[in-house]
Order: sequence, then structure tokens, then C-alpha cells
Amino acid sequence: MPKSSCHTLATTLILAMAGATFLGAGCAEGGSDPAMHTRAASSVPADTGERPGDRAAGRRLRSLPPELRFEGRTLDGRPFTGSNLAERPVVFWFWAPWCPNCVAEAPHVAAVVRKYGDRVAFVGVAGLGDNRNQMRHFVARTGVGTGDMPQLDDSTGRLFAHFRVSSVPSFVFMTLDGTATRESGQLGQAGLEQRVRAIATGR
Repeated sequence: MPKSSCHTLATTLILAMAGATFLGAGCAEGGSDPAMHTRAASSVPADTGERPGDRAAGRRLRSLPPELRFEGRTLDGRPFTGSNLAERPVVFWFWAPWCPNCVAEAPHVAAVVRKYGDRVAFVGVAGLGDNRNQMRHFVARTGVGTGDMPQLDDSTGRLFAHFRVSSVPSFVFMTLDGTATRESGQLGQAGLEQRVRAIATGR
């Protein structure tokens, strides 16, 4: 074979080997093998557009007790949704700013909220009147305006009707499974704490 032909053949072999080496390195990095991309893609579950949190929220809303199917606003105008209370036992306290028994009961309510607020949700419902300034003044002077107990403005009486409450003070005690018990009148701190402890412990 002529010398020039050998040189050309040798050059061709060297270039071919170098190309093979380059392609092998590319496969090792996972960047050049179409089959590898296909396998990687097939190992990823299809995205249905639904997240685990979405499914959990859907189940929670479907099993929501009727009492928690409401929307309202706090005394400072923020929106409030009953479904947000679904993860804990709940105590609703119904009061009116002109009610002397509500004024007397307020310190007991505040004390029980401080003691059980990490285990039980507390919600105040102010109604049977339409003076929001009096409602806000009541909250400020009685000590029930803590962050652990939102106070809802029910000037229209819609929430009183929803919970079938017609007098103040009144309480609705709701267990985690949605069972609701209504009580009217003053309970005092001992009586209120006894009922709250029962729904907090499930006994």
C-alpha cells in the first residue's frame, strides 16, 4: 500500500476512534442518548394537575359539618371562612355589646381562651345590634380581642340564624367530628372550662 494511503487510513482510524470516545463520553453524561431521555421521561409520573394538598382540601370540604359552611367578616373588616376551623374543636361565643351578662362572662371567656387556645379554636360572634363602634369598644375593654379569638361582625343576624342562636350570651361547642352542642346563659369560668376540656380531649 502506498505510503500516502497508509497515512490517510491511519488518520481516518484515529479520527473515528476519537469520535467514538467523544460519543461514549456524551452518553455517560446522559446528554446525547435519545434512549436515555426516553427512559428518564417514562419514569416521571404524569402530572394530572392535582396536588396532594388539593385532594386533602377537597376531602375536608366535602366532609365539612353544616355549621362550618359559612363566611363572614371580623370586626376589623377581614374576611373569615368557617372551613378554616375544620382541623380543631371549636367554641363559638355569641354576645352583644349592650348585654350586661356578656360583659360579666367576657373575662371568663378570655381566661379559657388563654388556657386552651392552642388546642381549641375560639370565635366570638357579635350581633343583635348594628353599632360596630360599640362592638369594638366591648372587645377592647373586656379583653376578648386577642389574636387567638377572632370576633365576627354579625350585625345582620345571619350567623345567629345559621347557628340557631336567639339569645346572648350563648355558646356552641363543636367537637372534631362536627357534633355541636348549644348552651345559653352564663357558664362562669369553671363551667366553661369543663365543657371546653371535654371537646379538647374528646371525653
